[in-house]
Amino acid sequence: MLGAVTAESRAEPDTTSTARSDGGAPPRLVLCAVEEQLGQAWEAQLGDRPGVRVFRGSTLNVPAEAVVSPANSYGWMRGGVDAAYATEFPSVEQNVRSAVLATHGGELPVGEALIVPTGSPSPAWLISAPTMREPGERLPADTVHPYLAARAVFRLWLAGVLDDGTPVREAVRTIALPGLGTGVGGVDPRTCARQVMAAWDEIFG
Repeated sequence: MLGAVTAESRAEPDTTSTARSDGGAPPRLVLCAVEEQLGQAWEAQLGDRPGVRVFRGSTLNVPAEAVVSPANSYGWMRGGVDAAYATEFPSVEQNVRSAVLATHGGELPVGEALIVPTGSPSPAWLISAPTMREPGERLPADTVHPYLAARAVFRLWLAGVLDDGTPVREAVRTIALPGLGTGVGGVDPRTCARQVMAAWDEIFG
């Protein structure tokens, strides 16, 4: 399937240092918040990072080439923002599940990500980055899953290659990212915001 590429499978050991030295610009990142508490948490952590902004609303209302799905490891998209994606893009859940089966034997670990077509012109791509193994899993207060999921998204953008040979970073210039684990997972929005920005700084800082 076009675009069924994981972050880990195509990354080189020195990818981030190469990206920094060659002057390549990072993607534009739109941190989306439907809930006020998450919006405030994003803004508190945003700082002056170029190309990163906060949007008060759904990822589906952002002009972007890719949206992020904070799904489970099996690719089921039945709750929260994933349910909205599955409604908006009828084929996307099957695309994710097929890609997970093809590349990981049916289970995409937390800390990895893959990208699949949505079947829509915009956004054309969905990046699945699990924040939990099982659907509906409640995450502990000390979880680092938002950090791991965000880092997987950024590594995939930096080093992933679509099945037609196009680098993900050429196909996707803007990523719309919702809260990671802040819905069903129960992660404090402030924890999510800190961890997402830590992952951004690790890859692009």
